[in-house]
Amino acid sequence: MKAVHFGAGNIGRGFVGLLLHEAGYEVVFADVNAELIDALAASDRYTVHEVGVGARDRVVTGYRAINSQADAAVLLDELRTADVATTAVGPTILRFIAPHLVMALRERPADAPPLVIMACENAINATNLLRDEIIALSSPEEWPELEARAVFANTAVDRIVPGQAADAGLDVTVETFFEWAIERPPFGDEAPDIPGAHFVDDLAPYIERKLFTVNTGHAATAYFGAAAGHSRISDALADPAVAEAVERALEETSALIVAKHDFTAEEQGAYRATILERFRNPELPDTVERVGRQPLRKLGRHERFIGPAAELAELGRPVRGLLAAVGAALRFDVAADPESVELHALLASREPEVFVHDVTGIEPGHPLEPGLVEVVEAAQRGA
Repeated sequence: MKAVHFGAGNIGRGFVGLLLHEAGYEVVFADVNAELIDALAASDRYTVHEVGVGARDRVVTGYRAINSQADAAVLLDELRTADVATTAVGPTILRFIAPHLVMALRERPADAPPLVIMACENAINATNLLRDEIIALSSPEEWPELEARAVFANTAVDRIVPGQAADAGLDVTVETFFEWAIERPPFGDEAPDIPGAHFVDDLAPYIERKLFTVNTGHAATAYFGAAAGHSRISDALADPAVAEAVERALEETSALIVAKHDFTAEEQGAYRATILERFRNPELPDTVERVGRQPLRKLGRHERFIGPAAELAELGRPVRGLLAAVGAALRFDVAADPESVELHALLASREPEVFVHDVTGIEPGHPLEPGLVEVVEAAQRGA
C-alpha cells in the first residue's frame, strides 16, 4: 500500500505521516520546501518523540520525499499508483494541491481502485474544499469519470505539535493524545485499514466539538495569556485569571455543542477537561505567540470564536466569554506576524461597525453585532 502525503512539516511527519506508516503504508512526502525535502531524501529515518502519559519514541522509516514544485512529473507517477492521498498544508494551500490530483485522476488506470483523498486540515469539511478545487479544474464532461476514480472523505484531526527546537532536525516532538476521525459513508463497506484512525457515520459533531473546544480553547489561552504577559501556553493556564477566562469561553461553546449534537453535558464536560489538561502539559514547549498567530483568520465568520458565538447569539444564549476572547485577540500584537500587523492597521483605520462586518463577516442586524461593536470600540480606545 502506498500513501502520498502533501505537507512534510511537523504535523505531516509527526501525525498523519506517522499514522500512515504505522498502518503499513509506504509514505511518499510531497512538499515545496526544497531544503526539507532534500533532508528527508538524504535520511532513512526520523523519530517522533511523544511527551505526556505513556509517551514513547516512534521511528518512521521506508518513506520517500518529492519536491512537488520541481518534480511534478515524479509526483504524478507516484499519485497514479497510490492508494491514499492526504494533506496537512493549511486550507488556503489546497488549491495548489488540486492540479496534481486532477492530473493523477486523469491518468489513473481504469481498473485501479479509487484513490482515497483526505484533507487533514484544521477546517470544517476540508476535503470538500479540495474536491471543489478539483471540480473547478475539470470539464463538466470529464468530472463524472474523475469522480468515479476517487473517494473523497472528510476528516477531523487533533494533535498538538508545538514549535520545534532549532536543532531538532527531522525529528518531531508531539503530545501523546491524538484523534483522527474519518467519515465512513464515502467508503461503503471498504474503508481503509488505518488503526490510528476511527471511522464515524456522521463527522460533523466531531469536527465542531474539536474546532469549538480545542481550537477555541487553544487560541483563547494564547490571547488571554499574551494579554497577561505570559510566553508559554502552559504558564498561561497556570494563571488562575487566564484559566477562568478560557473556561468561561469553553463553557459557552460546550453549551452549543450539547444543544446541537448527540453529546451529553457530562461527556462534553469530560472532553473539555481533557483538552485543558493537554494545554497545561509543561513538556509541550508551545508559546502564545505561535498559537495566537494569524488572528485575522481566527476571527473569521466560521472560525473558532465568531462561529459558535453567532449561533449562540441566535439562540439567545450567553456569549460574554467568547466576546472577551475576541477582545483579547484584538489586542494580540506581534510584529513578526503579518496578520497581527494588518489587524492593528484595520483597527486604526475603520469604524467599529465596518471592522466587524469586514473582519468577522457578521452582517448588519445580526444579534451578535452589538456585542462585537462594543468589543471593537473598547480595543480602539485601548481599554
